[in-house]
Amino acid sequence: MAYGIQIVVDSRDPHAQAEWWAETLGWAVEPSNEDFIRRMISEGYATEDETMVYRGVLMWASAQAIAPEDELGRKDRRRILFQVVPEGKSVKNRVHWDVRLDGDDKDVVRAKLEARGATFLWEAAEGPHSWYTMADPEGNEFCIS
Repeated sequence: MAYGIQIVVDSRDPHAQAEWWAETLGWAVEPSNEDFIRRMISEGYATEDETMVYRGVLMWASAQAIAPEDELGRKDRRRILFQVVPEGKSVKNRVHWDVRLDGDDKDVVRAKLEARGATFLWEAAEGPHSWYTMADPEGNEFCIS
């Protein structure tokens, strides 16, 4: 039996990270279900302290997810969840992801990412394949190739 998987990323600001990665990957931020949140509060499953208003929308304060836009609402969607943690990143990631550019110019993409808050870390190559290792606005490493 094959299992589904969700990638979870610890974040200081999961909503900003979700927006940044959604734009980077061409994905969408999952919409908030304000009625569901209000119902969970009224039924005692959550408190207002666990929510926040972000860009005028009531949402959970602790996390925000992204998915490919055409998969939103599907139970089997690919998904990255950014969840809040109290501590900042302090060591190198043990896991990172590679963003495949599908023919887009690596230098152009690098410049766009840097303009949006990414940091270039180093360039590497293996045989004819080369990539840039970058860090997102919270310092999480990823590669573009």
